[in-house]
Amino acid sequence: MPEEPNAKGGTHWRRWLWIGLSLSLLIAVVLLVFEAEDTIDVQKTDTPPPPPLVSVVSVSAQAVQAEISTFAEVRPRWDAELRSAVSGRITAVHDGALAGSRVDLGDPLFSVEKAQYESAVAAAEMELEQAQLALLRAQNDVTVARRQFERDKKEPPTELAIRLPQLRIAEKTVASAKSRLNAAQRDLADTEVSAPFSGFVTRRAASLGQTVSPGDPLVRLSDNRQFELVAEFNQDDWALLQHPISGSLATLTLRNGNRIGQARIRRGGGFLNQETRQMRVFLEVSEPDERVLAGDFVRVSIPGRTISDTLTFPESSLTRAGYVWVVDGGNLLQRIKPHILFRADNAVTITAPEGQGPWHIAKTPLASFLPGQRVTPRVDEG
Repeated sequence: MPEEPNAKGGTHWRRWLWIGLSLSLLIAVVLLVFEAEDTIDVQKTDTPPPPPLVSVVSVSAQAVQAEISTFAEVRPRWDAELRSAVSGRITAVHDGALAGSRVDLGDPLFSVEKAQYESAVAAAEMELEQAQLALLRAQNDVTVARRQFERDKKEPPTELAIRLPQLRIAEKTVASAKSRLNAAQRDLADTEVSAPFSGFVTRRAASLGQTVSPGDPLVRLSDNRQFELVAEFNQDDWALLQHPISGSLATLTLRNGNRIGQARIRRGGGFLNQETRQMRVFLEVSEPDERVLAGDFVRVSIPGRTISDTLTFPESSLTRAGYVWVVDGGNLLQRIKPHILFRADNAVTITAPEGQGPWHIAKTPLASFLPGQRVTPRVDEG
């Protein structure tokens, strides 16, 4: 029994010993961790980050032929609403008059009743015959009167004496009768409405059995053989063209980049568009590709004059603010504001900056770029 206090005291002593050792071990671990973090911070501070990698295109100054382009609407040369020239009831509507039909020059569209116009032609023909008969009689009267005066050997007769005024009236009566006959025949011909040019019927406004009057609309016809375009250029682009441009050819391209043909420049310049203050160029397309459609917007590209000391690079190298980032010989970024000459085929052509080339231009500039920032350029061969 007297040995129990000593045993209990030994147990407490061992417990506090283990607690002390555990605390010592914990403190040692914490100190090691802090020392390791300090070492890492020192290493990070002592080792600078590598310069960012930048893809660049290498370009040199060269002479290029300018190419000026803009968008223009394709319009049919002829686009007309055909109207009735006579009055009457429509007796026939031909297939060519239906909306969406493609017609050629002279194809029949409508027929209007002819009875009254055939009667008018017959009356005009009879009137002409009577006038011609009266003219023959007047000519005969003049001949007889002249012979009478020649036989009597009198003084030169007056015009009234030899019936010349009656002859002139008869001649004018014949001319008037011919004009009325021509008018009657034209009215009769107008009862048959035909296509004045080749194209597509875009709208029909008259129906079978309908009574029309002169001026009433029948169909709308749009040309499909000849097209026109009006392209507009600003003063800077206009100065890049090789003048005179009349007769030159321009390339037509769809918005997806597919080329669909060429247009001939009929005339350009001479006046400004009063609204846009730009120069106008008038183009025409004959025998167009079937992909050329009226109402479509196409890119019109016109070759210009040759310009020396220029740089051409991808359009992606141009920032939204219109700057270009150049990597100099010391691998430092420099920002320049270029003088853009023209754009073509997703590329930009600018006036070459001062200095000796080649120039390394950042292909895809980042918003984080800073002037004087060191980078690692990588020339993109693509």
